Amino acid sequence: MSELTQDRIPEPGRISAVESADGVTRDAPPAAPKGKRPQHTGILLVVLGAVFMALLDATVVNVATPTMRTDLDTTGSALQLIVSGYTISYAALLITGARLGARHGFRTVFLTGLATFTLASLACGLAPSAGVLIAARVVQGLGAGLMVPQIYSLIQLTFEGPARARALSLYATVIAVAVVVGQVAGGLLVSADLFGTGWRPAFLINVPVGLALLVAAVRLLPVGTPRSAKGLDLPGLVTLTAALLLLVIPLVLGHEQHWPLWTTLCLAAAAPMFGVFVLVERGVARRGGAPLVPGRVLRSPDLVCGAAALFFGMAGYAGFLFSFSQHLQSGLGESATRAGLAFAPLALGVATGSLTWQKLPARWHLPMIASASALAAAGYLGIGYTLRAGGQGGLVLPALQLLWGLGLGYTTSPLLTLALSRIDPADASDASGVLTTVPQLAQVVGVAAYGSVFLALADRPGTAGAAAPSAVASAQALYATALPVAAGTLLGALAVLPLLRKRR
Repeated sequence: MSELTQDRIPEPGRISAVESADGVTRDAPPAAPKGKRPQHTGILLVVLGAVFMALLDATVVNVATPTMRTDLDTTGSALQLIVSGYTISYAALLITGARLGARHGFRTVFLTGLATFTLASLACGLAPSAGVLIAARVVQGLGAGLMVPQIYSLIQLTFEGPARARALSLYATVIAVAVVVGQVAGGLLVSADLFGTGWRPAFLINVPVGLALLVAAVRLLPVGTPRSAKGLDLPGLVTLTAALLLLVIPLVLGHEQHWPLWTTLCLAAAAPMFGVFVLVERGVARRGGAPLVPGRVLRSPDLVCGAAALFFGMAGYAGFLFSFSQHLQSGLGESATRAGLAFAPLALGVATGSLTWQKLPARWHLPMIASASALAAAGYLGIGYTLRAGGQGGLVLPALQLLWGLGLGYTTSPLLTLALSRIDPADASDASGVLTTVPQLAQVVGVAAYGSVFLALADRPGTAGAAAPSAVASAQALYATALPVAAGTLLGALAVLPLLRKRR
């Protein structure tokens, strides 16, 4: 694997425009204000704290959904929308959020997104109904979509050389760990039932954290003067959002409504709408505009293959995590705390893989990613098979979760680094938007598709066995869900094989 680009990047401050060798005007790295050196450690802590909070919130809700279902008297489809509503708006806005940062200043857009996210978290925590909660989650996702794309750009423009490589590695590690820690934290917060608030602290905890990050960001993040002339590509944003909704909404609602005609029509229209999106993007490029997904960025094989592998891996992770959480609480009757703590081995595995993969020789990285994807697939199958009769799994279950976590840790963090390894700093904002969008889209599709498989099968009556019928039905649904999840994860391993052959 090639090293991260190490062109000298001046300190953050004023952003100017430069003309590259191909005649295209692009953003130049900003220069530091005279006599004032940014506090790099503080900047890194602020941006990593923000991404940790945003991604934690994307998963902390998984453990809280069974409690929400009882408290709000809602349906499984509404629970999927509570989970996916955040991710849909988050994913749809990421590339546009990166573009807004390049046009109006990374600091300004970061602060706007952080403030929106914090206020929406308060609205989520106070929501009186499932409908209000879904709407607040959508707004919360919009805040994250403005905030998160600025993080990669700020890292690129703040650090240089080995320091940048270390910062990006920490960024990837935070992403990998946050999505798992959210499960444990969610369980603890829900079971604590602070002042009788049940699931609400899972969102309200973001309010003091967000306010603290806002104060620190105002003090530490550099003030820039951006001069980017890139357009926002609103036609691309509209067609991409429409394509996502045509795909996700029927997958989420179809099984509970017994697949009415409108769900079939929407799914049939999704593929053509993605085709329309491609045509719209080509038209924007021909007119000299700035498409959401620039062809220049997508000509990097590392980015394309890495993003494909990330998509399959994160779709399986999100879908199985949602299903497993439902099984532990609704099927086995575990408390939110025990369900959250049950994911501790998974968190340990993810953290271990994310923090140790760089110690392996560079020539092992691509084979390691492919092997780790297979390891994660084995974890899914093992968990499903072990729990298929409705039992607790004993000591085998933590071992299989650790296996799953190691597979995830040895793929997610290195894939992020691989995909960004040959990106020019001038393309930082576009690459940031593309790369952060793919895993979020994957989670939307994973929860909608795999989660629907689980919910549809778990509603069937159970059979006689070692546990209550509902537990057996839920366990068999989890096992059935593990099969396509494992198959999709193995497709992620195949996605990196072209790069492996190219290296050889």
